[in-house]
Formats: sequence, C-alpha cells, structure tokens
Amino acid sequence: MKENQFPEHYYAMLEELQAVDFVLVELNLYLDTHPLDGGAIQQYNQCAQKRMHLAHQFEMEFGPLMAFGHSFSKHPWQWTETPWPWQV
Repeated sequence: MKENQFPEHYYAMLEELQAVDFVLVELNLYLDTHPLDGGAIQQYNQCAQKRMHLAHQFEMEFGPLMAFGHSFSKHPWQWTETPWPWQV
C-alpha cells in the first residue's frame, strides 16, 4: 500500500497510539522516582492495557507495528510493505 493510499483513520489510530505511548513514558519516568504512588501505577496499567488494545486493532487492519516477535505478521511477510509506522 502506498503512503498516500492510507485511509484517514490510519493516521488517527497511529496518533492515538503515539499519545498513549507518550503517557506511558511519562508515567514510567514518574514511577521511577515515586514507586509507591498507587494511583500512578493504576493509571500506568490502564494505559498499558489501552495501548495493547489499540495496537491490536491497528495491526489487524494495517499490519505489524514492531518486529522481533513483538507483533505478528500475516502471509505474505508484511515487513516488506512500506511505509513502516515510524516513517509516516
């Protein structure tokens, strides 16, 4: 699929994933210095679950987000299709 052939919701889903990833990184950094903050741990776990759900939805429709066993591939091997998520 060529880069300009993606539907609009491709970019919306990718942006939502990036936003959740940002929150997870920030919470991870916060929890490194505040490991007893139960509310932050709960928020982190909720965001991690949301990210897993969003990533699964994205991958089912558009292909893998990560290589090296972190994402599945349909047949034929999908990593030869560009652009990859980080190139968009």
